[in-house]
Amino acid sequence: MDKSVPMHLALMMDGNGRWAQKQGRTRSEGHIAGAKAMEEILDSCLELGIKIVTLYAFSTENWTRPEHEVKTLMDLPALFLKKKLPKFRKKKMKIIVSGDLSRLPTHTREAVTKAVQQTKDNDRMIVNFALNYGGRDELRMAVRSLVQDVESSSVSIEEIDETLLEKNLYTKNLPDPDIFIRTGGEKRLSNFLLWQIAGTELWFTDTYFPDFNKQLLIQAIEEVNQRKQKRFN
Repeated sequence: MDKSVPMHLALMMDGNGRWAQKQGRTRSEGHIAGAKAMEEILDSCLELGIKIVTLYAFSTENWTRPEHEVKTLMDLPALFLKKKLPKFRKKKMKIIVSGDLSRLPTHTREAVTKAVQQTKDNDRMIVNFALNYGGRDELRMAVRSLVQDVESSSVSIEEIDETLLEKNLYTKNLPDPDIFIRTGGEKRLSNFLLWQIAGTELWFTDTYFPDFNKQLLIQAIEEVNQRKQKRFN
């Protein structure tokens, strides 16, 4: 892989609802447009040689949105994966999930589980869907797991270090992201990968996600590479 291309891209797909409202459409239509843009970006990542893409698909905070919008956000993963699973399998893209799936509707959980199972042996690119994910919730879960290990005497307090904590995160088998991209104009992390992006390059754009494309992705990568060159020259 070209060293100028990040191995792991973290992407916050923000601005779908505002994109739709500006065009006189419903927020749900914006999320559908976002799903189409997501597919195109994944194809671009594959072409560029990016090996891991983590997508913030649904946060733990999204449950507070209007009921009809939450329903759309819950239906989309099932519809998308059902339709695109053959493509993922053909292109050797491996689907994994970060987040608490227990709260998801049955049809969504079943679609996600099926996609994970049927692509588990693929090795060209990992697509990590952060679904019902929250960074603080992930850390709380990891700490709780470590406490239980200490109480059961399988781990001593002295053994707890960063490596051991990372083994209890959803992303335990993934390297930290090289670049974090957020579309939609906001310049916040919004509870996404709080531990993992401690040393990650951050890139923000005002472009709403349905309009985010390969050219902007390349622009982000090039700007991050220029930062690194300036830092080390």
